[in-house]
Amino acid sequence: MTSGLTGGVLDPSTLVATFGLIGLLVALFVETGLLIGFFLPGDSLLFTAGVLVAQSDPFVPLWVILVSAPIAAVLGDQCGYLIGRAAGPAVLDRPGAKRLGPAQLARAQSFFGTYGARTVVLARFVPVIRTLAPVMAGASSMRYRTFLVYNVIGAVVWGAGVPMLGYLLGGIPFVRNHIEIILIAVVALSILPIAINYLRSRSRARRTTPRHGHRPDPDTSSAARH
Repeated sequence: MTSGLTGGVLDPSTLVATFGLIGLLVALFVETGLLIGFFLPGDSLLFTAGVLVAQSDPFVPLWVILVSAPIAAVLGDQCGYLIGRAAGPAVLDRPGAKRLGPAQLARAQSFFGTYGARTVVLARFVPVIRTLAPVMAGASSMRYRTFLVYNVIGAVVWGAGVPMLGYLLGGIPFVRNHIEIILIAVVALSILPIAINYLRSRSRARRTTPRHGHRPDPDTSSAARH
């Protein structure tokens, strides 16, 4: 979560008010395109941008955010993918990745192990994981076309959907103050059926796999054939 880092200069309202549209787009690109961008509050920035364009004197029209934010997010993920593809698995040993700590890296790897390419979409809504997802996709040699499709889907849903939520719901204090928790809860609910399916299939696979030590006795099998 980025909430502890969003005070002062990293406060979403301050960032958007100070740097405007260009600052917003650069932050979105850096958060998903470079391993050093994990501290940026992408969800809060997008939501705040939606709230601000709903005011009587918006800094840009809503449609500009809805078009430009997904483009910045797509380009950021493309950059992260290419970095991972060029560096390979060793990219996770670099200083930028090490700053995240082993727990966050393990969490991202678990996401990929469970959801595969769908992680590129789901990770958009989970802070830190969205920074690691494109790099890990490239490092694991995910097919470029597959990555691009999921990247565009995730960028459009996240980059346009979150500011739209801010535009429509920004006047509700609870929503405004807990946007990151709400988004993570939505993702958790959406992947719950996938997780249940995955666990069930693993359980079935275990039951149908013959256990070691219970092989048929060769003498008994031979006698049965005669």
